[in-house]
Amino acid sequence: MPDMVLKSIDVGPMRSVRDSFTGPYIVTMPPVLTDFSKFDFKGKNIILTVVLSFLVLPLESILLSLFFIVNKLGWIDSYLALIIPFIVKCFDVYLFRQFFLDIPDDLIEAAEIDGAGPFKIFMQVVMPISKPVFATVFILDYVAYWSDFMWPLLVITDAGKRTVQLGIQTFFTEPPVYYGPIMAALTIASLPMIILFLFLQKYYVQGISTSGIKG
Repeated sequence: MPDMVLKSIDVGPMRSVRDSFTGPYIVTMPPVLTDFSKFDFKGKNIILTVVLSFLVLPLESILLSLFFIVNKLGWIDSYLALIIPFIVKCFDVYLFRQFFLDIPDDLIEAAEIDGAGPFKIFMQVVMPISKPVFATVFILDYVAYWSDFMWPLLVITDAGKRTVQLGIQTFFTEPPVYYGPIMAALTIASLPMIILFLFLQKYYVQGISTSGIKG
């Protein structure tokens, strides 16, 4: 019985951890949104309206089209299919923008007067005070990707690339169903999210309270 739990969990957690880390957009999106929040340019409000309008679209409504695109690109049964389609999320754009709007303009102007360029301003002024929103986005996206079942089920067929949710699902494929190992697997699968939240809880609460409230 313990072998069943270990075998199922072994195919999932490390891969789910890897697929849940959204490093590329965590690095690239904030600098872009800093400019988007603090500088005026033509079409800014139109772009924001279009981006936020996608929030009303449920994933299920674009799932089939997304699958065809991934299949056309030859990413089926690869880690690219798990990572690339969700590398940027509209809700994350909203959170980052709301947080950056609350950063005082005087702070950025003072850095410009001191001769700092855009990159230096972002790294030395914006980044140090942006830990709450980074932690908030990281936790929300990590939990979403870790718990995702439908999309990995569609794009992953190789048993060696299954995420933790697909690994747990194998307990139900053949009778009899052993609920003891299932409960053990679910407990183990929940530990990374609990540990992550405990470490980032302070920043998460700050991020939620500051990103959604203006003034």
